[in-house]
Amino acid sequence: MTVNDDNQPVRQRVTLSGISTRAWEHPADRGALTALRELRGFDDVVKAFFGMWNERGFRLQYLAGSVRVDHRQYPRVYQRFTEAATTLDVAELPELFVTQNPVIHGQAIGLDRPFIVISTAAVEKLDDAELRALLGHEIGHVRSGHAVYQTIMTILTRWVTNVSFIPIGAIALRAIIAAMYEWWRKAELSADRAGLLAGQDPAASTRLLMKLAGGGDLSQLDTAAFLEQAAEYQGGGDLRDSFHKIGMTTWSSVPVPVARVAELHRWIDTGDYARILSGEYDRRDSDGDSSVTADVKAAAAHYRETFRDSEDPLVTLVRRVGDGAADLGDWAGSQAGKARDWMGTAASAATRAARRPSDTP
Repeated sequence: MTVNDDNQPVRQRVTLSGISTRAWEHPADRGALTALRELRGFDDVVKAFFGMWNERGFRLQYLAGSVRVDHRQYPRVYQRFTEAATTLDVAELPELFVTQNPVIHGQAIGLDRPFIVISTAAVEKLDDAELRALLGHEIGHVRSGHAVYQTIMTILTRWVTNVSFIPIGAIALRAIIAAMYEWWRKAELSADRAGLLAGQDPAASTRLLMKLAGGGDLSQLDTAAFLEQAAEYQGGGDLRDSFHKIGMTTWSSVPVPVARVAELHRWIDTGDYARILSGEYDRRDSDGDSSVTADVKAAAAHYRETFRDSEDPLVTLVRRVGDGAADLGDWAGSQAGKARDWMGTAASAATRAARRPSDTP
């Protein structure tokens, strides 16, 4: 029996040949992405964005001030990276950098040549299986094209301060950004699934989220207690807690770790994870057959199901109202159907800004 660098038995991972990103994308994420990809001329807008943002210059910052990973530099990280990529059937590895940061972190950046950056804390505090899950998470972002759209969201956020003196303009941009934040939170859930598929170790994916929440000393952590904590966050407290959670999440691009672990275990419990490992998953060669309508409907169904099953005190109260519950459920579902509208508005705003001279270096 072989062991890894942590003296743990090596798990036999299934190579997911030809797997499409649709296999791991969250319904709300996929609905928004499909609508965005269908927008006529949006590719030109994206290129204009990156012309302003100077992608090459940004990569040079990491080339100059971080360590580029390969078989000579951080060979342990490189090995886990190649393993994650092989499992997800990614033939061409994106560049990978390690940057000095005491917080466990990773991100995917770029358009023409997307690259991945992880922190020194991730290298130091994660074991092999956890590191594989993190790298698979970031590979998932790259494969789904999330880095491009996250950049748009970042630039729009900066614009809010530039147009804050124009009330209507600021309000309009804030509405777009709030919607994009909602999409990005779902994109993070998609990437969590990709990380799980890359490592095929649910315990390691759970430990990764625990470490993101509270450090790296596993001797002081308990998985069952963390899942209990997640359940309490999801449905505990009273109406005051519900409003606090709304305030916490509306302007946040990343779901809280306990919500992420709860959602990941919910996905496992549905059987989707096991079905993918058994070979039942969407293939890349059928991506052209995907339907915008079907994806948006799936996103709407997700929101309705979330509303129906939520244990949040505020949602529970609304459901008890009766007719109002159905109305609110329909409203929640309809938000997914508006993905094309708000993405289109963002694209139009981007086009107008791209035509103006930029101060971005």
